[in-house]
Amino acid sequence: MAPPSPTSIQNLTKFWRQISVFSPNFTKALLTTSVFALFSLCFFLTFPYSKWRFNCPECDQTLIRDLINGPRLEQKTNISHILFGIGGSAKTWSQRRHYSELWWKPNITRGFVWLDENPARLEPWPKNSPQFKISADTARFNYTCWYGSRSAVRIARILKESFELGLENVRWFVMGDDDTVFFTENLVNVLRKYDYRKMYYIGSNSESVAQDLVHSYTMGYGGAGFAISYPLAAELVRVLDGCIDRYSDFYGSDQKIGGCMSEIGVPLTNELGFHQMDIRGSPYGLLSAHPLAPLVSLHHLDYVEPLFPHTNRVASVKKLINAYKSDPIRTLQQTFCYDLTRNWSISVSWGYTVQLYPFLVRAKDLNTPLQTFLTWTWTEGPFTFNTRKSSLKPCQRPVRFYFDGVKELGNQSTLTWYARQRDEHKRKCDRGNYKAAYLIKGFNVSAGFLDPQLWNEKQAPRRQCCEITGGSDQQDDIVQVRIRGCKQWESVTPP
Repeated sequence: MAPPSPTSIQNLTKFWRQISVFSPNFTKALLTTSVFALFSLCFFLTFPYSKWRFNCPECDQTLIRDLINGPRLEQKTNISHILFGIGGSAKTWSQRRHYSELWWKPNITRGFVWLDENPARLEPWPKNSPQFKISADTARFNYTCWYGSRSAVRIARILKESFELGLENVRWFVMGDDDTVFFTENLVNVLRKYDYRKMYYIGSNSESVAQDLVHSYTMGYGGAGFAISYPLAAELVRVLDGCIDRYSDFYGSDQKIGGCMSEIGVPLTNELGFHQMDIRGSPYGLLSAHPLAPLVSLHHLDYVEPLFPHTNRVASVKKLINAYKSDPIRTLQQTFCYDLTRNWSISVSWGYTVQLYPFLVRAKDLNTPLQTFLTWTWTEGPFTFNTRKSSLKPCQRPVRFYFDGVKELGNQSTLTWYARQRDEHKRKCDRGNYKAAYLIKGFNVSAGFLDPQLWNEKQAPRRQCCEITGGSDQQDDIVQVRIRGCKQWESVTPP
């Protein structure tokens, strides 16, 4: 703030001289009133406004805060505003902890894994694991689901016990299992879309219709993880223990919380990037045609085949995370285009796989996941999304290439490459178009960093386009692909 200018001081002095001519008493009264008013204003602004409530609990004290401190910009939601509650067990943590340690960042990520007993066998506690807490005894609660486990009661209360820790600056409570892998940058971007000061319940359903019919279409599945805003958590904590007894016949902790949400009246906000993974077999088809949404979580990784061939389950997730670290927003985002010189259809799931069809495939088919998996109960379906048959005939299958590395370029872009597995096609198609496709060793895919605003709730997302590129130095057995924003009037339409 600049000091008053000499001119303004002179004008003020002149003003006081003019009014003092009329009445010395008037001048004295005016001066006394001004001092009193100034003192009252200072007292008002410095009085602890937290004690001043207008007898109105709903009244917003932001105005008073701004009068004291001045208006301030709202800080965007970041990882420090999220408190994770992970359901675990002392007996299984040594086997499951490797999944949590893939995404947990000590001193950055906040939260705890809640265990059923003291993990004496894990002393010292692994330094890369979340810190643990022991859940309170739940023997007083009813549990009448004959095919379930009483641990559902304990895990349902994790949110209540987390809330009652009274930690500061928590906007969101995120629940998950000990075999859930969160992609936290994308989780933050999803939660930024929503006003944490309002009641939100964010998650997703099961992929298997049978699971949704048995449990619920209206709840966030706990393995996929779900997020509850602070105001909703405060309301949920008030009624949760009663809900646990009222819904004692419900199988899972997430189902019990879903019952509470019905009583409170807050519906599930469905976000497609939370993956319960209630499937069996290979997740390849699901992940190679990911919905247009950021990848937020993967669950049940012990119940599906590894994401990449010739690796174990933990190593395969590490490989996907290697791509994710370079461009979190773009991970698993699908794009596809045509090479019209060879009548090829090419589908890219960034950071995971490239599919090469040596013939033209319609966009609707490319955008529909291949059914390389069964339901959670080992049946052919149905699922909560469309699938297309994965043919056993070699002349109808795509040639697959898997993510093999990433390089960040200096112009806010990345180069990823994808290699064909040597034994990918033991049964080969002997047609000429396939013979040419088998000569391809890999793909190089260039792409600019994807703008997080793509997921802004005020902007309708659109799948990006791609094109086959190349120059005089291009290798014949390496295909160059560039992913870019679609041009006006551009669509992926085969001739």
